[in-house]
Amino acid sequence: MRRLLADIEAGKIDCVVVYKVDRLSRSLLDFTRIMETFDRNGVSFVSVTQAFNTATSMGRIILNVLLSFAQFEREMISERTRDKIAAARRKGKWSGGMPVLGYDVENTKLVVNHEEAERVREIFRMYLERGSLLSVAKALNARGGRTKRWTTKKGTERGGRRFDKNSLYQLLTNVVYVGKVRYKDEVHAGEHEAIVDAGTFAKVQTMLRRNGRSGGRPARNKYNALLRGLLRCAACDCGMSHTYTTKRNRLYRYYVCHRAQKRGWQACPSPSVPAAEIERFVVDEIKRVGRDPLLIEETLVRARAEVERRIGELKTERTRLRRRLGADHARLVRLAATSLPGDPRLVELHDSIRDAERRVTEIEDELTSLEAELVDRAEVAAALADFDDVWDCLAPREQARAIELLVERVEYDGPRETIAVTLRPSGIKTLAGELAETKEDAA
Repeated sequence: MRRLLADIEAGKIDCVVVYKVDRLSRSLLDFTRIMETFDRNGVSFVSVTQAFNTATSMGRIILNVLLSFAQFEREMISERTRDKIAAARRKGKWSGGMPVLGYDVENTKLVVNHEEAERVREIFRMYLERGSLLSVAKALNARGGRTKRWTTKKGTERGGRRFDKNSLYQLLTNVVYVGKVRYKDEVHAGEHEAIVDAGTFAKVQTMLRRNGRSGGRPARNKYNALLRGLLRCAACDCGMSHTYTTKRNRLYRYYVCHRAQKRGWQACPSPSVPAAEIERFVVDEIKRVGRDPLLIEETLVRARAEVERRIGELKTERTRLRRRLGADHARLVRLAATSLPGDPRLVELHDSIRDAERRVTEIEDELTSLEAELVDRAEVAAALADFDDVWDCLAPREQARAIELLVERVEYDGPRETIAVTLRPSGIKTLAGELAETKEDAA
């Protein structure tokens, strides 16, 4: 088409002949512009199977009608194609395209490539350990790791590139790895086998949301501030950020109230606190809990109560949604038998069913994650006991990681001279495993 228009502008063309009008274009707007080019350069236009004369008003209106139907047909084909892809995804089917690392395509279905699947699971484990996209990408590239390499039916080689932050982020957030498929904002159970367990996937998503798509918390925490992002000023009900100053080549670290930073030191009764002192206090409190059976029991009760409360809320919501879905499906059957296609009530009902099914899927994913977080007394005791035993053997970065897993928030009340530490239930099980491995390595 571009070559044709260029030749027309160069005066090389006298007449354009097509089999049907829609062979030239199926867009009314585009065709109008093309005809303007024809008229400007004195080029005639002939459709072999459609008799009309564009020199008359009747011929032009016939041409416009034909083009309108051609455009309508094109749009209908596009809609049917999109609907077919959406229906396939909602049934959990693979709808084409390049497969992801860990899977191959056989007979239009995803099948596990076991060698690649183990590499995928290793990538998820590496990110949980390092908490940095850039760090994991560098490690993978150093080992010779590459993205999925695939050959199309035409023999074109695709993929096989070095990892970067974007490709790694896409891999870590792909629901295909937990046996699901995504269509726009919808997530549905897939026909293929999962290669990453739901608990690991949920932990990675939580860490990604917390770290964003930058280098991650460890990369930004230059001085290994243990309470960065965890410490709050109770008097002002706002966060406290880590800062430092140097005097005579000596570093002094502080946590400063956000209100004091923005409005001046007089705006907060406890504008700052020495970082080393409050960090040492929090660590000592965690060690004290690990040595006291009564405190361990209280920690267990609170941790399980919080998770079980949320699980109960989600199960109640899921039951309500399933009842609504049953009623909506029954109503849909009745409406389909008595109404015409395109009835607004049918459209509204389909939207309602789709939204409810999407929410049920989200609830089931969250339930899987929460049930993996339930801990028992032995796990709490092991995590806190190992914390006491191996804390001094941990590198600064590992210490920051342990505190991040175990502590949900710390509230500092300067006027009352109190510090409240709230443990994170979801991190106790993960911490128990990591500290046990560290203890074995040290031994």
